[in-house]
Amino acid sequence: MDITDQQHNEQAALWNGRGGRAWVDAQESLDQLFAPFENLLVDEARAASAQRVLDVGCGTGATTLAIAGVLGAAGHCVGADISEPMIAAARVRAERAGIPASFICGDVQRHAFEPASFDLVVSRFGVMFFDSPVQAFANLRHAAKDGAALRAIAWRSAAENPFMTTAERAAAPLLPNLPARRPGAPGQFSFADRDRVVSILEESGWAGIDIRPIDVECTLPEKALHGYLTRLGPVGLVLQDADERTRTRVTEGMRAAFEPYVHGSEVRFTAACWTIGARAPAA
Repeated sequence: MDITDQQHNEQAALWNGRGGRAWVDAQESLDQLFAPFENLLVDEARAASAQRVLDVGCGTGATTLAIAGVLGAAGHCVGADISEPMIAAARVRAERAGIPASFICGDVQRHAFEPASFDLVVSRFGVMFFDSPVQAFANLRHAAKDGAALRAIAWRSAAENPFMTTAERAAAPLLPNLPARRPGAPGQFSFADRDRVVSILEESGWAGIDIRPIDVECTLPEKALHGYLTRLGPVGLVLQDADERTRTRVTEGMRAAFEPYVHGSEVRFTAACWTIGARAPAA
């Protein structure tokens, strides 16, 4: 098995196992946390007058459903994700809300999309997990109509997002088996290097590349912080196998480390991200 296959299998196992189930359980809190980014992509869909939109790495479907609501009967939004638990949750949400969005459970890198079937491709933190990003974006180019727009949001570096690594720094002395983040590997900060992202898009056939930094204020209910710390991210996954004493010690240490971000009933932080824009050139 080569490194690409290994990384693909790791991502598939993560998002179809504990990682995916944890995101489903935390859906409400995460939707609130990332609502500002969802709003940015809804505005993009509205401004583009798009009719068929693909939402990449749609998770439990918040952005897909929001865009579908804007498109109305004249358009259609399709969400795609590798996670069966999250796609199942997204379908339930769509049915309950009476929104005619549709969802694909599959690997965007390899899925056989109908050629030239979308006039807008969007993603809210869903493009950083590809084991072969050039292949993925080439496949998305294949699915996009000539002239279609790509609009994605991805994290900048870990150094610029201290909130996102506070749990790991606080827990590391107590969790010797905590896995280290691997530079360049699929994951939250794999698109930190702007030049690398430009190269990926150029090599996969996109043009008109426009990548800009944005800093977005995010909030999370303080009452949701415990679940965020103990279920999500690298620490949350390790804690699920830890004994009760270790879980208590680590959780207390993490909660203390997050105190600077707690303001009454809210947790607040600034998310340092990229807005990634590109266009599918005419063949």
